[in-house]
Amino acid sequence: MTEFDRALRRRTIIKSVTTTFVVGALANTLSAARSSADDAAAAAIWSSEYWARKGDIPLWMFRKRLGAPKAGEAPRPVLFFVHGSSVSSRAFDLTVPGRGEYSVMNEFARYGFDCWTMDHENYGKSGRTSGNSDIASGVEDLKAAMDVVSRETGLMKCHVLGESSGALRAGAYAMVAPERVDRLVLTAFTYKGVGAPTLVERAKRLDYLRSHNLRKRDRDEIFSIATRDKPGTSDPAVIEALADVELQFGDQIPTGTYLDMVTKLPVVQPEKVLAPVLLVRGEYDGISSLADLQDFFGRLPNGDRQIAIVPGAAHSVTLAINRTAFWHIARAFLTMPTPHAT
Repeated sequence: MTEFDRALRRRTIIKSVTTTFVVGALANTLSAARSSADDAAAAAIWSSEYWARKGDIPLWMFRKRLGAPKAGEAPRPVLFFVHGSSVSSRAFDLTVPGRGEYSVMNEFARYGFDCWTMDHENYGKSGRTSGNSDIASGVEDLKAAMDVVSRETGLMKCHVLGESSGALRAGAYAMVAPERVDRLVLTAFTYKGVGAPTLVERAKRLDYLRSHNLRKRDRDEIFSIATRDKPGTSDPAVIEALADVELQFGDQIPTGTYLDMVTKLPVVQPEKVLAPVLLVRGEYDGISSLADLQDFFGRLPNGDRQIAIVPGAAHSVTLAINRTAFWHIARAFLTMPTPHAT
């Protein structure tokens, strides 16, 4: 082999090695970019709307989780939020610029939960009827919604979190469908409601509640949720934002849950609630008294149960200034290790 041939061979080898290096480096860069994009997509909160049907009544549902669902992936624990008397499910997914995180759905999605909620009949985007959307109606709504959740996630059981009359709906559902409820969080819950100042005031409107299926729910009424027990426990800007999103659905709201709370308590029988239960009360709540909760707590059959007080909060702990304390309490309960001895 001549010197010219040897030099040509060296140049060919160097060129081949360089090309291999460049191609390999480019492939690694593209792979890293794809991995980074996948990580970003998984870390982003994904959301989607669904519809359930209760007979002929359409019921709007909403879902949030980290990353879009993928075929073949393991299901994430489902957490279903149940709203109260005077607001729709928007209360669980509120955006308040400059005030920090107020979407409890966002927060629990970041914790790894598959978060769901719904508008009950005659609330939000759900269908309008001539009914008053009482607790029994809400239970039927939840039955229809849980069928959608099971279809989309493959899970027959999920955690349920209800606030105020949403806690009554959630508790009543847990009584009739124990096989569908994993762990149950009841916030601002009322058992018998004896002597509750807010219920005493509502009882003065009993004739109206019995004769009307709808009641006035204007901006002042929404603000009263945060001010009637102890002003200063919620940020006024947050309640303003809540009123803005709620009033897009009009200034009328069903009377059914109010009527039930004045005339039918207790609507949840603790002896029939088989799931593990967390009872959460704001320190200044004017409906949910500690004595009432302790009475309910003592009758629960499952030894896996807790009571927690959120300091500096009133009726709505999900929208309180001290909401992060509630997040901590609820997250700890929902991720409790399964007991090996019962």
